[in-house]
Amino acid sequence: MPAETDILSPPTTVTAQVARWEAVLDDAVPVKSDGSNLLVATWNLRAFGDLTKAWQTPEGALPKRNFTDVHLIAAVVRRFDVVAVQEARGNLRALRHLLKVLGEDWAFILTDVTKGDAGNNERLAFLFDTRRVKPSGLACELVVPIEENAGVAEGALRQQFARTPYAVSFLSSGQTYTLVTLHVDYGDQAGDRVPELKAIAQWLAGWAEQEFGWDHNLIALGDFNIDRAGDPLFEAFTSTGITPAPQLNGLSRTIFDKPGAEHFYDQIAWFTKGQEHRPVLNLEAVGGGRIDFVPELRGERTLNELSWHISDHYPLWMEFAIPAG
Repeated sequence: MPAETDILSPPTTVTAQVARWEAVLDDAVPVKSDGSNLLVATWNLRAFGDLTKAWQTPEGALPKRNFTDVHLIAAVVRRFDVVAVQEARGNLRALRHLLKVLGEDWAFILTDVTKGDAGNNERLAFLFDTRRVKPSGLACELVVPIEENAGVAEGALRQQFARTPYAVSFLSSGQTYTLVTLHVDYGDQAGDRVPELKAIAQWLAGWAEQEFGWDHNLIALGDFNIDRAGDPLFEAFTSTGITPAPQLNGLSRTIFDKPGAEHFYDQIAWFTKGQEHRPVLNLEAVGGGRIDFVPELRGERTLNELSWHISDHYPLWMEFAIPAG
């Protein structure tokens, strides 16, 4: 088995595969343009924890994810300025190797592991290109106070968030923006998610009103586990005015989605104009989309096998234009 540092010296077959994948990404994602655009993405990377330190995973070995997979994932991540990652695990091996492949210009901020069964040993993380963005000071987990009148309606949340949403502020080209990422607990059935989504919507609205005077951009992104646009889960999340990016409407979120029955799990959303005391974007949303890695990366594998190598969720992204001056 190769030494750990060999991840930075891929064999020619892997280099060629990554080059083909990079060519696909050239047509899928806008280029970074200094001072004029900001590229933000969210990606639920399935069970992104341990790693098999080999270029090809031996038959029967676990985990399935290997060095080649990390290079293919890195090719996606480096297209963006900031990527919110869900399902990073307590074991940081895959994340550490991903940062090695991305190089010294990349950094990360992440939460500690969420304990308990519902927490699923998960962390929330932001990966960011330090040449383009810098943390601007704020990093916090969103915890609901137990006191009454704490900004969350009585009965909206039975207990604490299963995986506490994570907010980090960044600065790019003179613009400050706060990203809030989360991974809503799936529960045993869809109705189990409604209280948490309502609580998150109320918390974001209350927090946004506090941030209004700072003229910050506020963007929520992550895996909200919303089944359909317009269903009770969607209505709960949008109940206080936060609006999912229209550029992402109708796009399937997972590699298992069937045509005409697409899920609405992953979202990028913000408060829109005309809402009093809510910070609206000082950035123009000029494009967005989803990266479909299945045709290029599936090969002879089943979709389930592919999900353990790359993910079961597609990356979603948005491009924002930065105002001149």
